Amino acid sequence: MEKLINEFSVGLFFWQIILFTLLLLLLRKFAWKPILNAINEREEGIKNALAAAEEAKKEMQNVTADSEKLLQEARSEREVMLKEAREIREKMIADAKSQAQVEGEKMIAQAKQSIEGEKKAAIADIKNQVASLSVEIAEKVLQNQLDNKDKQLKLVDQLVSDIKLR
Repeated sequence: MEKLINEFSVGLFFWQIILFTLLLLLLRKFAWKPILNAINEREEGIKNALAAAEEAKKEMQNVTADSEKLLQEARSEREVMLKEAREIREKMIADAKSQAQVEGEKMIAQAKQSIEGEKKAAIADIKNQVASLSVEIAEKVLQNQLDNKDKQLKLVDQLVSDIKLR
């Protein structure tokens, strides 16, 4: 450091200050403005990008909220549709049961009528067979007593009308 102080030259120092000032002026005029402009442009670009990112984030939140709302609506619609399907199924089952019951009652009524008709026909047939048998038996038994078949039939009809089948 002593060497620097001993060899100090005022003229050299003066020219160095002038060159340094000139260098600063040149740098200010030609380098600092473009560098500062580039830095400002970059800063502005970053701000715009941050604003766009914030806007995209808000938009994404809105889209997410909308999709959640749509999903809820879809779920509620599905529940309504399932409820309606269950109600329709239960109604169809109830209708089928009532229709089957009505058909069953009709079939039972028809079967009862058919049975009653067949019962009456069977009773009439049995009466006729009993009458025929009775006539034949009575004819053989009374053949000696009655000499006419018409009298025998009249007697048998009287006896059959007195007998009641249950």
